[in-house]
Amino acid sequence: MRFSIDAHAIGRHLTGNEVYVRSLLEGFASLDKKSEFIAYTSVRGAEEHVPSRIRTRRVSENPFIRLGIDLARRVHADAPDLLHVQYTAPLFCPAPVVVSIHDVSYLEHPEFFPASRRVQLRLSVERTVRRAAKILTLSEFSRQGIARSYNLDPERIAVVPAACSNVFKPVSRPKAKSFVEGRFQIKHPFILCVGDLQPRKNPLGLIRAFEELIGNCPELPHHLVMVGKDTWYASKVHQAAEHSPFGNRIHFTGYVDDTELLQIYNACDIFVFPSFYEGFGIPILEAMACGRAVACANTSAMPEVAGTAAILFNPHSTEEMMVSMRNLLRNAELRSRKERLGQQNAARFSWEGTAKQTLDVYYQVAGTRTRKAQRAAPVGRR
Repeated sequence: MRFSIDAHAIGRHLTGNEVYVRSLLEGFASLDKKSEFIAYTSVRGAEEHVPSRIRTRRVSENPFIRLGIDLARRVHADAPDLLHVQYTAPLFCPAPVVVSIHDVSYLEHPEFFPASRRVQLRLSVERTVRRAAKILTLSEFSRQGIARSYNLDPERIAVVPAACSNVFKPVSRPKAKSFVEGRFQIKHPFILCVGDLQPRKNPLGLIRAFEELIGNCPELPHHLVMVGKDTWYASKVHQAAEHSPFGNRIHFTGYVDDTELLQIYNACDIFVFPSFYEGFGIPILEAMACGRAVACANTSAMPEVAGTAAILFNPHSTEEMMVSMRNLLRNAELRSRKERLGQQNAARFSWEGTAKQTLDVYYQVAGTRTRKAQRAAPVGRR
């Protein structure tokens, strides 16, 4: 079999989408030695992050060229048994399409997106969904949302959970704290949040809850560290921090790679994930795998991912978020229990398992295509 994967996210700091495709390719390379895999990348140097067992082809960084011309041309030339994409398939595709849709926030919460991005997703994803041979998603929450939004039989949608990279694990906390102090000049104990600075991630709510926490508990020495790249919304977040009475305690690192992020997770005292809406929530597992206690929102797919290992709060309630952080910081026994449960919970998920389930879908789709081709072939004379 020959399988093609749209890997344009690699090397572009597209966070969750990049982690997803990179981790799948690594899993495919180790699990399947018989099939041929082709990854379509779009930035120079991306091939360095693709296993050597997998061939790479370059496509345009421009999404209009990539989806309008390049991918279709590459797929036609390579003749794979299927093409796997995230959200959007090329306009013309001569192979069956498997599409991963991590969530439908652009439909259920359009206020989180710029108007142009919202319209683009509505049009392109629906077209892809209608023609897809199989739809993959990360959680039961997202499966129900996709089925409801596009009026689909849920059986067309396979739930294949994500995981966190094996990179994330406990390391020496003193060394991690020393790294963070040297690299980011953060010398104090800190609360950590990881996520792009966009409205869906609720960074303004977290800043308000942090202000309330320090205002009510002035003895706490903690700072707030927010890891994630700037987006169109970032100026509002930076302004909120600048105008905060505790602005000197709020730090932004921007995008960091996994090597740095490992140290930041291990250096923090607790991890907070206040997102309004997630199709999965990989940072929850990353923090847990590093042995950190987690407080996260009780909405969308996050309870599925966190289980009973995290403290859950209403992300619309500043008080609930503040109390969750306060309880973890003040109660060492509670924090220790959540750290232990978190590591056990993170171990339930693995990229190897995700890759194996995804390969099962590939072979199912490719097998169906083969059977259809055989039935359609003309019967020769006897």
